[in-house]
Amino acid sequence: MSGLCGWIGQGAGVAENQAQLTSMAQPLSRFDGAPLALECGRSSAVAIAAAAASTLTATIDGLQVALWGNAYAADPVLAAQAAAEGLGKALAAAFRRDADSVCAKLGGSFALCIIDEDNGEALLAIDRMGVHPLSFQRVGEALLFASSADALIRHRLASADIDPQALYNFAYFHMIPSPRSVYQGHERLLPGEMLRYSKGRLTRTTYWRMHFDPQPTRSFGELKEEFRDVLKSSVLETAGNAKVGAFLSGGTDSSTVSGILTAVGGKPAGTYSIGFAAEGYDETGYARIAQRHFGTAHHEYYVTPDDVVTAIPQIAAVFDQPFGNASAVPAFYCSRMARADGITRMLGGDGGDELFGGNERYSKQHVFALYEQVPALLRKALLEPAVFHFPGGQHLNVVRKARSYIEQASVPMPARLETYNLLGRYGPTQVFTDAFLAGANVNDPLASLTAAYGHQEAASLINRMLALDLKVTLADNDLPKVVKACELAGMEVAFPFLTDSMVRFSAQLTDKQKLNGTKLRYFFKEALRDFLPEDIINKQKHGFGLPFGVWLTSEPQLKQLAIDSLHDLKKRRIIRGEFIDTLVNQHLQEHAGYHGTMVWVLMMMEQWFKQREVTRD
Repeated sequence: MSGLCGWIGQGAGVAENQAQLTSMAQPLSRFDGAPLALECGRSSAVAIAAAAASTLTATIDGLQVALWGNAYAADPVLAAQAAAEGLGKALAAAFRRDADSVCAKLGGSFALCIIDEDNGEALLAIDRMGVHPLSFQRVGEALLFASSADALIRHRLASADIDPQALYNFAYFHMIPSPRSVYQGHERLLPGEMLRYSKGRLTRTTYWRMHFDPQPTRSFGELKEEFRDVLKSSVLETAGNAKVGAFLSGGTDSSTVSGILTAVGGKPAGTYSIGFAAEGYDETGYARIAQRHFGTAHHEYYVTPDDVVTAIPQIAAVFDQPFGNASAVPAFYCSRMARADGITRMLGGDGGDELFGGNERYSKQHVFALYEQVPALLRKALLEPAVFHFPGGQHLNVVRKARSYIEQASVPMPARLETYNLLGRYGPTQVFTDAFLAGANVNDPLASLTAAYGHQEAASLINRMLALDLKVTLADNDLPKVVKACELAGMEVAFPFLTDSMVRFSAQLTDKQKLNGTKLRYFFKEALRDFLPEDIINKQKHGFGLPFGVWLTSEPQLKQLAIDSLHDLKKRRIIRGEFIDTLVNQHLQEHAGYHGTMVWVLMMMEQWFKQREVTRD
C-alpha cells in the first residue's frame, strides 16, 4: 500500500534511523511498488511510500512535514500561502502559528505528520472521513506511527502481541472497529481526529465531526440544482488527472457516479462490474441497464469459486487487521480488470448511503422507534400484557410478530442494531475457549458501539444512525474493503460522495428528505429521477455480495480450503473445536447462506495469521 510511517522521541543516529525507517516502509509499497521519500533527524524520522502526485515530504523551517493523499488548502489564508510558496511551507507556517488549527484548514483525503524535533513536538491527523488510516503506539517517551500496522510492528520497539479483545470484536463485527488495533498497545486515529505529541505526552482531539444543519426553507428545485452541481464538481475533483474508471454494481450510487463521469468527461466512462453464476447474487443486469442508459464503455467479469480460492490468501495478506467482509474479493477482481485496461484510479460510490439515508436498517429502526411514541403507561399496562399473555399466542403468527416487534423495540439504541448479531446468536461461550474469554470482555463490542453512538451531536434518530455509520460502516468497514482491494490490484481509488462539498451539502437536508416514512434516500432519488433509469431508482440494495455460503456446499476446492483453515484455527485455542465441528458438519447443512458467514469470518482470521507467519519467515 501507499502510506507514511515514522517516529519521534527515539533514535540512534541518522544512518541507523534511515535503515530502521526503510524497514518500516517496506510493507507500504509491497503491492504497488510505490517510490519512497524519507526525512530523518537525530531522534525522529518520517517516510512516505506513494506516487509523487499524492506525496509531500520536506524539512521546512526545522519541521519535518509529510502529507499523503489528495489534500488541498481549504482555508483562504492557507490557500493563498500555498499558491505562493507551496502547501508544505504553508502547513509549516500554520503549525508555527497555531498547531491545533492546522487540520481544520485542510480538505480532501489525507494522512498528515508534522514533526518539530528541536522542541519535541509532533502532530498526526487523518481526514474527516477516515479514507487514509494511521496507527500509532507510545513506547516510553517515543511515539511510533504508520499507515499500516504491518509497517508499525517492524520498528524494533513496537509491540507485535495480539490483543484478544480485538479478535473477539472481530468475530462480533467482522472487522476491528477503530480506535482498537489487533496488536496490543497500538491505537488508530478516528476520522476527523488529530494526535498531539509533546515531550512524551499524547493528546487526542476531534478537529471535525459531522454537524447536521437542516435547511427546511430551501426549495426542492434549489436543492436539486445545487446537488447536481456538487455531483459534477465532486467527480471532477476525485478523478483528477488520472486515467479513471468507475465501479458499476447497478445500484444508485455507482450508477450516479458512472453517469456523471460520462457527462463531465465528454466521452463514455470506463465502467466495471462483477457477476456471479449464482441465483440471487448476480447484479450485472442492473449494471447493463445503467451502461445502456449512460452509454458507458462497460466491462464485466464473472468471479468463479476458483477465483475465490486464489484470492483468499491474497486478501488476508493485504489487510493489516483481520477483516471479514467477503465483498473485498469481487472488489479486487473488478479493480484488477480495470488495471489490465490501463485504468489507474477507480471511483467508488461508497458514502452515499451514509450521507443520504440509503441503508435498509434506517427504515426498520424508524418503525421500531414508533413504539417509543406510545405512552409508557399504555405500553406497560395494556399492550404488553395483552400481547405476551395472550392464550395460545405462540401458535398465532400475528401474536408472535407482535411479541418480536415489542421485544426489539424495547432494546435501546444502538444495541437494537445488533439484535440479530451472529456471534450473539451462537453465544460467546459456545464459540470461544474459556482460556481465550478470560482475556476478553464480551460486553466491549456493544460498549464501543454505544460510545461511538454517543460521540456525536445529532438530535434525530436518522441523523444519529448516519453519524454512527460514517464511522462504523464506512470508515471501519466499507472504505478499508475497497481501498485494500484496489491496493492489491495496484489501483488508486477515490470517492466522489465523500468530498467536503458533498458532505456539507448532505448535512443541510432535513430528516424527511433522507427518510420519508420508510422511503429511503427520498431527496436523492427524487433529485435524480430524471437522470437515473427508473429500474435502478426502484431496485433494492445489493452490491457486490459474494455467494460464499452457496458455493461452500457445491465447490469442493473452496470447501476444502475453508475446512483446512478452520482445522488449523483450532490449534490456536481461540475457538472451541467442538463449535467448529458443529459449524461445518451441522450448521452449514442446515443453512449454508446464513452460517457460511461465520465460516468466512473464522477462515479469514486463520488466513490472516498464516499470512503474517509467512511474511515473518
